[in-house]
Amino acid sequence: MPLVNVRVIEGVFTSEQKQDIIAKVTDAMTSVEGESLRDVTWVVIDEVQSGDWGMGGRGVTTADVHALQRRPIAASS
Repeated sequence: MPLVNVRVIEGVFTSEQKQDIIAKVTDAMTSVEGESLRDVTWVVIDEVQSGDWGMGGRGVTTADVHALQRRPIAASS
């Protein structure tokens, strides 16, 4: 019985987006482990307080993530 733990910064994802994460992570796991384990695949979403998540030596906030989401995707070469 797999347990997948997903950690996100609080306030970044809506309840609907978190449900989508749960569904898609479950789909990904069952594509590997087999459909018979779908009903016993657990996905837990933990929200980390804004600023308590660090990258590159500095705390990352909800606002930082929202700014990244709005950033245009770089064109591939």
